[in-house]
Amino acid sequence: MEDLCTVSGLDPLWDWNLTWYTSQPDLTQCFQHTVLVWSPCVYLWTCSPLYLLYLQLRPHRGFIPLSKLCCSKTVRPSADAEPGTRTQRTLMWKGFLFASLLFLLSCLQSVLHHQYMFHCFTVGMRLKTAVMGLVYRKCLLISSAARQQCTLGEIINLVSADTQKLMDFVVYFNCIWVTPIEITLCFYFLWQLLGPPALAGIAAVVLIFPLNGFIAKVRIQMNFMDGRIKLMNEILSGVKILKFYAWEEAFLRRVGVLRDGELHALKKSQILYSVSLASFNSSSFLVSLTPSLFGVYVLTDERNVLDAQKIFVSVALINILKTPLSQLPFAMSTTMQAIVSLRRLVKFLHQDELKPDNVERLPHSTDGDCVVIEGGSFSWTSDGLPCLQGINMKVKTGLLVAVVGNVGSGKSSLLSAMLGEMERRSGFVSIKGSVAYIPQQAWIQNASLKDNILFGGERKESWYHRVLEACALLQDLDILPAGDSTEIGEKGLNLSGGQKQRVSLARAVYRKSDVYLLDDPLSAVDAHVGQHIFERVIGPRGLLKDKTRVLVTHGLSFLSKADLVLVMEQGQISEMGSYMELMDRKGAFAKFIHTFNGNQRRESSTPRDKSKTVNLTAMLAHCLCVCMSSSCDMSSASVQVMKAVNQDLDTEDAGKLTEADKAHTGRVKLQMYREYFRTVGLTFIMTIIFLCAFQQAASLAYNYWLSLWADEQPINGTQSDHELKLSVFAALGFTQGMAMFGTTLAIALGGIVASHHLHAGLLLSVLHSPMSFFEVTPSGNLLNRFSKEIDAIDCMIPDGLKMMLGYLFKLLEVCIILLLATPFTALVLLLISVYVSGLQSFYVASSCQLRRLEAVSRSPIYSHFNETMQGTNVIRAFGEQRRFVLQADRRIDNNQEAYFPRFVATRWLAVNLEFLGNLLVLAAAILSVRGRNELTPGIVGLAVSHSLQVTGILSWIVRSWTDVENNIVSVERVKEYDNTPKEAVWTLEGSLLPAAWPTSGNIQFEDYGLQYRKGLDWALNNISIDIQDREKVGIVGRTGAGKSSLALGIFRILEAAKGQISIDGINIAQIGLHDLRSRITIIPQDPVLFSGSLRMNLDPFDTCSDEDLWKALELAHLSSFVLALPQKLNHQCCEGGENLSLGQRQLLCLARALLRKTRILVLDEATAAVDLKTDQLIQSTIRAQFDDCTVLTIAHRLNTIMDYTRIIVMDHGTIAEMDSPSQLIRLQGKFYQMCLEAGLV
Repeated sequence: MEDLCTVSGLDPLWDWNLTWYTSQPDLTQCFQHTVLVWSPCVYLWTCSPLYLLYLQLRPHRGFIPLSKLCCSKTVRPSADAEPGTRTQRTLMWKGFLFASLLFLLSCLQSVLHHQYMFHCFTVGMRLKTAVMGLVYRKCLLISSAARQQCTLGEIINLVSADTQKLMDFVVYFNCIWVTPIEITLCFYFLWQLLGPPALAGIAAVVLIFPLNGFIAKVRIQMNFMDGRIKLMNEILSGVKILKFYAWEEAFLRRVGVLRDGELHALKKSQILYSVSLASFNSSSFLVSLTPSLFGVYVLTDERNVLDAQKIFVSVALINILKTPLSQLPFAMSTTMQAIVSLRRLVKFLHQDELKPDNVERLPHSTDGDCVVIEGGSFSWTSDGLPCLQGINMKVKTGLLVAVVGNVGSGKSSLLSAMLGEMERRSGFVSIKGSVAYIPQQAWIQNASLKDNILFGGERKESWYHRVLEACALLQDLDILPAGDSTEIGEKGLNLSGGQKQRVSLARAVYRKSDVYLLDDPLSAVDAHVGQHIFERVIGPRGLLKDKTRVLVTHGLSFLSKADLVLVMEQGQISEMGSYMELMDRKGAFAKFIHTFNGNQRRESSTPRDKSKTVNLTAMLAHCLCVCMSSSCDMSSASVQVMKAVNQDLDTEDAGKLTEADKAHTGRVKLQMYREYFRTVGLTFIMTIIFLCAFQQAASLAYNYWLSLWADEQPINGTQSDHELKLSVFAALGFTQGMAMFGTTLAIALGGIVASHHLHAGLLLSVLHSPMSFFEVTPSGNLLNRFSKEIDAIDCMIPDGLKMMLGYLFKLLEVCIILLLATPFTALVLLLISVYVSGLQSFYVASSCQLRRLEAVSRSPIYSHFNETMQGTNVIRAFGEQRRFVLQADRRIDNNQEAYFPRFVATRWLAVNLEFLGNLLVLAAAILSVRGRNELTPGIVGLAVSHSLQVTGILSWIVRSWTDVENNIVSVERVKEYDNTPKEAVWTLEGSLLPAAWPTSGNIQFEDYGLQYRKGLDWALNNISIDIQDREKVGIVGRTGAGKSSLALGIFRILEAAKGQISIDGINIAQIGLHDLRSRITIIPQDPVLFSGSLRMNLDPFDTCSDEDLWKALELAHLSSFVLALPQKLNHQCCEGGENLSLGQRQLLCLARALLRKTRILVLDEATAAVDLKTDQLIQSTIRAQFDDCTVLTIAHRLNTIMDYTRIIVMDHGTIAEMDSPSQLIRLQGKFYQMCLEAGLV
């Protein structure tokens, strides 16, 4: 036994799953080999003397015929002799022997069945985890074009729903081929008992199979769920934009449409499923009824008498037949669902992958050309139009190449072509050495700052420090609560745009790669910080001076220091050469430089004393605070919040941001059941209970009628009134079938009603949550609830309730029959009930906790998939696929470690329960033998044939009860977010707000103060400003000054701690959030688009005319681009707008603002990702179109606000200076110092 309990568990079938690789004792295997196998064997050995005694007493010793085994299983009462002679001829020991064999065979059946189920679940779990790993690996291989088609929502569905359906298929599949064998055997024994009329029963089975095959095929519908999960992922990714623009209700409607479609398909599916269940559960009646078994038997020959032997042996055989037939709907449904899931999986796995030969990777060499493209023509799809044509370039090792061009000219596409991310239609591409890539939108992991920079590499302290200093990150480390161990939120939520870009740059620099592809990393930082990074990292004297660098940039000051300049125009290289060569040619590039040279020179920074260098990177707005409050920049106040939150934490927990999904403990509270049934509604509940009781009463009457029929003594060898008996029999059976259909349908429809309300409540709770909620809650936690938990509420809870109620009432019927036949059975029933309730209580508590742990460990899988899909190009560029695959495997393993003991515990429970059921069978049989003189054959047959069902009934009751309780955990997790802090109401009823408010755009701050949490220092304090209508105000300040907090206070992303903000004389705290946010406009720094048409992205409420949309696009300088698209305004944007360049997305955000045309506009450096020419056009558009509006600009580049009427200089949450730019420069204070550092004075 010691050897058995220390088996390592190695299994070659699952070579990559760490769950099975352990040198420690595997308790689950020990449990399986002891409790599941050896304990029941005690029962078998105990009964073996009775078996040997029987062999000795038989006339023909040494074997038991198969027909006798059948007799023992069905307890064949001897009714062929008169009662008086029967008592004399039948020896009592034979009755006890048959009772013991009955118990013995039932125990053997239980052991074998649950060993089989254990192995099925094990194989199913391995299949599930293997498929999850396969999907993840495919995610790292699919091409960019395929990624646009395979949305994250679809992939989450593959991992959550489809893999589970494949696992269920493994468990139930064998029913499909075992069922025909069992049916054949049952009909064989019926033939022996009744003769040819037994064949008539096959007709009912033949009718049932095609019907249910058709139903199973029609039931499947997954498309709506895919669309809903995809949309939910986008909503969670862009929730900040929804709140700024007050678009929550528009997206609520979009989700509602998809959810209604999903529930409509589910309703149709459940109606068909109810037909399927009713037909299978009526199978025993259909097989027994005319023109089937009993009808044909009694009507074909008057001498055919239905006595107790024939009826109850037949009924027992039909009940044996009922088990496979009742499992068949599950098996057929599961098989059809698995086929659909398999097709979806195959479709995903057949998506195009990146071709390894797109780019030829060669070993690094210090001589010759490092990057070569000859005759290159590239497109995003294999059959699409080329985005880049006629590309010819050679870059020698160690050169700095600058790539410039207008928005949409193909600069980023050129880098993608070098990475092999684009389809190479013609030509040749080669790169020598390793590659590091810095994308235009920085990809940041939900990990510590240190882990983001090391990116799987080993920490080398001196090089690490040099990289941080060169990337201007040392000052940021000083203000973070845990330094470089501070956790960074998903997508870098708690970093500013500039900080994210510098972390992304530091990750690449730390790698010491041979080739660096930099996609405009300097656009997100201030001019002087950009100059610092260029000099210390990218430029001729930087850390990368010996590396090959391809830099996409809009900064003209860097071009003169580049060894080679490429000018992109409409997907082609229009000019190429050194800066001086291009200037001497006096072409389009030279004219462009001369036009903007003055501005650029003012913007450039001159060399200065490094001790005066100030990190202005975090001037960007909407850098989100890491506390339990709302968005703010990474200011001193936000850091104080993090420090306050972390004061009581251990050192290793300091800087922790996100909250892991928490598991409740103990059994599910009664409140959750009340909540679920309250949403179902009293009408449905009363209907369900009535129909269940009615169905079981019909079943009881049906079975009692059979026993009366069996007890009728034949007169002259015949029975009378066959038609009447068959009519009553048919009526009762039909009533039972209809009641079954009504019950299952009522439960299904009630479940759909509950699911609709619970999903709507979850969606509203999430969208009403403040921004701080989304900062600390990983998206995987939310997606888990919207996918797996809602799916459990949709399907699993109603299915569990159907089974539990059906079997509970069936058990009640069996108990009534047993008590009528053998009253002493009540004592056995009482003892078994006490033991079962204790067993169930112990088991359910454990099972619920395992279910919670399994649900909690599932969220990190979704978060990791989400994060990987967003950063696939970075992971591939750095060659880190293997490390990320191992991380995914580890998360999947953690999930299965909670799942495996759960189903092993279920098998333990089932073995115990079935043993108790077998004891009840033994008690009923022995008591029937002892009372053979008092009991009629009909009642004995009824009692024993029903007691044989108790084993399965008990097992299914606890299994279904456990399923319900386990899945009620989903209700618990969905309702969890009801009690989280919420924003103020969206719209106040009875609001007297004028329709045209604000009419002038006057903004007043009156002694305004802001705290991220009570007890902390002030983020803003004593702010008193009166901004007049049409005034243009720039807001500047150093890192942590609180300038973004001003804008966030206006939008009430953060609520006032004291004082008030008034717009046109109305206190904004006294109006609804949507009333406020829909009347003012912001152009954010991060341009967010949603999947759908351009029209929807511009106007989700569909209130603007086409003329208005085209005018806005024209003013945003996008009309020519949209006109060139085949579908114009109906052009479909991908998830996150990935099929548009970053500059085009920013221009679309400008078009949104032009459409809203409110009296107040807040600008957050909305032109960082566009070229200087487009930037100038945008600035002129803003000045012209918003001339009559109040404009607040959170300044990033100071030259854009030098013509504003006033400048507000923030410092530590207070106003340090406020006046016109010229006056502030004359004062030579803080603003003058900032202008000096930026080279503007």
